[in-house]
Amino acid sequence: MPDTSDIAPDFTLPRDGGGTVTLSALRPKAVVLFFYPRDNTPGCTKEAIAFSGLKDTFEAAGATLLGISKDSVASHEKFRDKQALTMPLVSDAEAETCEAYGVWKEKSMYGKTFFGIERSTFLIDGKGRIARVWRKVKVPGHAEEVLEAVKSL
Repeated sequence: MPDTSDIAPDFTLPRDGGGTVTLSALRPKAVVLFFYPRDNTPGCTKEAIAFSGLKDTFEAAGATLLGISKDSVASHEKFRDKQALTMPLVSDAEAETCEAYGVWKEKSMYGKTFFGIERSTFLIDGKGRIARVWRKVKVPGHAEEVLEAVKSL
């Protein structure tokens, strides 16, 4: 499970709109990588809209936003279009990247146990090192808090 000052696990994954995203190819920009459980669910929608609304401010501060979940590219495209999202959404269908970042966790809801993504955000600096980690994210105010951390890089 990577932590601050570790080199962020690299990946190349398909994204909405076609093509792929390779994390290391985004250097020397900082990257805000936010893992979310599911497209079109209430918390994930709020989080994605919050990040999307601040996209220009993140870019002005030198950071690229990437949302990532296990949902398919087709699901991401519907989510993006329905919510007018502006940042790339990356599909980790096999959960390999989720596992590399330690966000693929056993969860429970209504007495049932299952595996899913623990809402988490990683701030990766321009050298590819993890500068900050937020685990078990609560959505209200989160995008703004991450933006402040980007500004302090």
